[in-house]
Amino acid sequence: MVARARRALGTRRIGHTGTLDPFASGLLLLCVGNATRIAEYLTDLPKTYLATARLDGRTLTDDNTSALADSSEAWRSLSVEQVEAALQQQVGDILQLPPQYSAKKVAGERAYAIARRGETVTLQPVRVQVQGITLLRAELPEIEFEVHCSSGTYIRAVARDLGDALGTGGYLTKLRRTRIGGHAVERAVASDELGDAETVRRSAIGLLQALAHLPAVSLNEEQERAVGYGQAIAFDAADAQEMLLVRDGRLMAIGRAERGQIKPHKVFVDA
Repeated sequence: MVARARRALGTRRIGHTGTLDPFASGLLLLCVGNATRIAEYLTDLPKTYLATARLDGRTLTDDNTSALADSSEAWRSLSVEQVEAALQQQVGDILQLPPQYSAKKVAGERAYAIARRGETVTLQPVRVQVQGITLLRAELPEIEFEVHCSSGTYIRAVARDLGDALGTGGYLTKLRRTRIGGHAVERAVASDELGDAETVRRSAIGLLQALAHLPAVSLNEEQERAVGYGQAIAFDAADAQEMLLVRDGRLMAIGRAERGQIKPHKVFVDA
């Protein structure tokens, strides 16, 4: 998608803020031009996914991109209430084991590359936050659910662990990312519309809007001048807090609060 956007928009200065599994669809935030400097503040935003899973077996990849490794008819004795209860067990601050076929690095190598060679991948559980899971449809063995979660959460692992908890096995068949922070897929540009300048313009997000999840400080003229030179300004805020430094609706800098002042560490003179 980055390569396609570079061709369509005529610039190489484009970066993304978080990958999707190859079989998935949905929202991808691209940072273009000067916005590449704010990518790090977008990658950890919470995500929302719409997922479809089957509870009739297991696959090596925890999705339908590989054949069934094990099938089960145990789903026939399940109730919708049991499925809902098992899903809710994954809500909260939890330890989640990444899929064997994932981009996690093991000794400097991607886990999926090791797994594709038929070797065993030893991964460690990662702490993630699942703010909520809603069961939208249950036509067993197929279910559809929505997940609100922290960055780094594997929805394939949610399906896998659900199947393990129910004794049926579980794997994803569809996955769509619908929201990243305050940004929804409904506003996104379809990949085949990237060449339409007017469509791209309507969907473009300014730096301040993209960073609306961070607190902002309005600068006066003297402070603006100081920030433009990379100088700290006096301000009482919690230490280590990232702050937007704004003047007349324009992002001047991103700073960090330390000891009663804000030190700019990214200055956007021409933002």
